[in-house]
Amino acid sequence: MGSGVRRSMRVLVLAACWFATGAIALPAPVIKDLAFGESDAKVEAIGKLVGSGDIAALPLLQSLLDGEVQTSGEDLVLIVKGDTAVDAVTGKVVAPLPEARDDVVVNNRLRLELTTAIAALKLASNDRAVRLAAAKDLQNNSEEAALPAIDAALAKESDPEVRGLLALSKASIELRSGDKAKRLAAIRALGQSDTGATKTLLQRVLERKGGVYVEPDTQVRAEAAQSLAAVEKRLMAGDIAARVFSGISLGTILLLAALGLAITYGLMGVINMAHGELIMIGAYATYVVQSLFRQHAPGVFDFYPLVAVPVAFAISAGVGVVLERTVIRHLYGRPLETLLATWGLSLILIQGVRTIFGAQNVQVENPVWMSGGMEIMTNVVLPWSRVVIIAFAASVLLAVWLVLTRTTLGLYVRAVTQNRGMASALGVRTPKIDMMAFGLGSGIAGLAGCALSQIGNVGPDLGQSYIVDSFMVVVLGGVGQLAGTVYAALGLGVMNKFLEAWQGAVLAKIMILVFIIVFIQKRPQGLFALKGRTVEA
Repeated sequence: MGSGVRRSMRVLVLAACWFATGAIALPAPVIKDLAFGESDAKVEAIGKLVGSGDIAALPLLQSLLDGEVQTSGEDLVLIVKGDTAVDAVTGKVVAPLPEARDDVVVNNRLRLELTTAIAALKLASNDRAVRLAAAKDLQNNSEEAALPAIDAALAKESDPEVRGLLALSKASIELRSGDKAKRLAAIRALGQSDTGATKTLLQRVLERKGGVYVEPDTQVRAEAAQSLAAVEKRLMAGDIAARVFSGISLGTILLLAALGLAITYGLMGVINMAHGELIMIGAYATYVVQSLFRQHAPGVFDFYPLVAVPVAFAISAGVGVVLERTVIRHLYGRPLETLLATWGLSLILIQGVRTIFGAQNVQVENPVWMSGGMEIMTNVVLPWSRVVIIAFAASVLLAVWLVLTRTTLGLYVRAVTQNRGMASALGVRTPKIDMMAFGLGSGIAGLAGCALSQIGNVGPDLGQSYIVDSFMVVVLGGVGQLAGTVYAALGLGVMNKFLEAWQGAVLAKIMILVFIIVFIQKRPQGLFALKGRTVEA
């Protein structure tokens, strides 16, 4: 295809696009003021285009912002794209291009006006995403010229989120008005918000310079102080809600990590330092399942967690059974030797994973339905991954409770926990119960690893970050007590988040550790004492 044909096609496409937008309906005097006028005249012309609410002005304004508007002679305004041009007034293609052309200069003031005007006109779009983006742009960068478009958009906007942003934008503009009544109305409107930006706007009204208030009117300042107090109250409520959710989220992670340890430690008194590595194995099992789905079944990749959960449980439980049968069963009643042996096993497991998968962290991708978040307040977003993990932890807790209270295995486990000698005398095969209980606790650790893989990278040292916290939860809750483990995990999680906000992460950890030490000194049995003849004796 020759260059002349290509040029003709570009001309036709440009002309078609220009006519399709209805650009020829724009008033010629306004366009000429926009191109030839002084700075004030250009600002006034932009205001007229925005006030008309005609989206046909969008291409012209965008072209002006992009530096694509030129003038020729005393009255010709051109939209130039490459070597093709359209008359901005008539919409007709101009060919050939005039040789004498001048660029329309856009200074910082005009750039700001154009940005605001484009966002305001986009509010007339039928696409909700476009309107929402425009409303956010106006909130960050709005001028009085956008008020007519905002009022028109508010009159017909039905989406609550877009309406809320528009109302805030209108209030922030009117806050700069010279009319006291408008400023008061704007301050009252801002008082209904719960965003940090609103707090900043209200603080500016109460600002002092050289010991003198920027806002001279006492009534306006009083109204601003009242609205600011209301906004700060909502922000504080949102901050508390966010911390509570973060604490519960951390607590459920600790619960999953400690739940299996509570079973093994409570039943057999085994200080299993390899418990963290069983968590790590569950995380790597999830990574392997994800990789297999991505390679062999990409069409159903979002469902890989449904397969990863039982796989992580089975593999970690299998590894736990092997450890119990080969090493731990020979060390019952010797806690210090068990501690050293399981610590050595943890090193072996870490090195084995490094040999197979490498020393670098691997990433487990969230499925689509676990991505993003749910906004419950302007400053509080609940990530779906955390919400799902909380629900998952609750379901695991329910399953463990049903196993321990509604099954024969659970009956035997409780019997051995309370009085091993009597249970053995009554025919309970305690070695088999030990193996099955250790496998159950190890499998639950694998489920914890599966959950942890959804909120962070997976590496050989993953379990080391949770082993100490897991023991703290078990000891604080009461050895062998399921309810105590739940209360301790959630309580420590929420306490940790509030202390972090107050004193930082390091001091928060130290304060929690000191609290647990003091608590155990006063109540060695933990929150819930274990009942049984062996314990009471």
